[in-house]
Amino acid sequence: MKKLNWLITGGLGFVGRTLIAELLKQDLAQAIRVVDNFSTGSPSDLQPVTDFSLVTLDNISAMSAHSGIEVVKADIRDAEPAVKVTAGADVIIHLAANTGVQPSIESPRLDMESNVMGTLNYLEAARQNQIKQFVLASSGAPIGEAEPPITEKSPCRPISPYGASKLAGEAYCSAYNGSFGINTIVLRFSNVYGPLSGKKGSVVAKFIKQALAGETWTINGNGEQTRDFIYSQDLAKAVVKAAYHPKGGEIFQVATQEETSVRELADLLSAQIKEVFELEVTIDYGEPLIGDVARNFADITHSKQVLGWQPEVKLATGIVDTLNWFREKNK
Repeated sequence: MKKLNWLITGGLGFVGRTLIAELLKQDLAQAIRVVDNFSTGSPSDLQPVTDFSLVTLDNISAMSAHSGIEVVKADIRDAEPAVKVTAGADVIIHLAANTGVQPSIESPRLDMESNVMGTLNYLEAARQNQIKQFVLASSGAPIGEAEPPITEKSPCRPISPYGASKLAGEAYCSAYNGSFGINTIVLRFSNVYGPLSGKKGSVVAKFIKQALAGETWTINGNGEQTRDFIYSQDLAKAVVKAAYHPKGGEIFQVATQEETSVRELADLLSAQIKEVFELEVTIDYGEPLIGDVARNFADITHSKQVLGWQPEVKLATGIVDTLNWFREKNK
């Protein structure tokens, strides 16, 4: 695989930094440009991964004119900067988004502006700058309540604004593939966990941070709700595969095809926290969350056969790696 100029929106986030580390490990980057609004991440978060330079929208140049790693502050909701920052890119990895069901319920308009208009802005930038490869980070939320395992052909009936906005982004990817010939690839991420997740609010990172702070865990509902937990490095490898995939208009599940209840996760995680940190965890149960699906795991047959990707890290191993990263971080 030849080296590319990578434009990564939301690149200061957990998945973005993991992806950058994977690109450097595989020596696949001629240049990397991170676009981020610094709302949940800061440039200092990238420092443990790689050296980089900060650039502004006023002094930015086409990516094809240089090599190295740049970070530029911009909001994906703004259309004009999107065209400027993507000039000279070979591929756009669109990770930036308003993430999570509950934030979307609290502010549906912000969710729409970020996830629909933000995606449209970068698809338009790809069209104007003749960038042929575009990868969108999505999730299982567009499908809503469905009997698992979910697949790429599962009917989409979102039950949250987040699911609706991600579905709209997927639809625009399909439209830009059909109308403009951009190789758009949609990756539906399952629940991501792993090292570098210190600022992440999803269940694994949240529980670890609460345990280290001596706080009680609250499981919403009875704990029997299930999820599919994917290790971050496995997910980054799927993004790389998608960036080089020659056929657009595709959707792939990025998951493990293993169903784990929140109660099972809590038991596994608490046992490992006791071993690694010598801490005891207490657990309370609260009311179920609005818009939270009862069961969710994915069939990854299509990803294996067409994308040539499958996960390698089991949950128990990934949990230990994640806890060891938190231990080093908190020394």
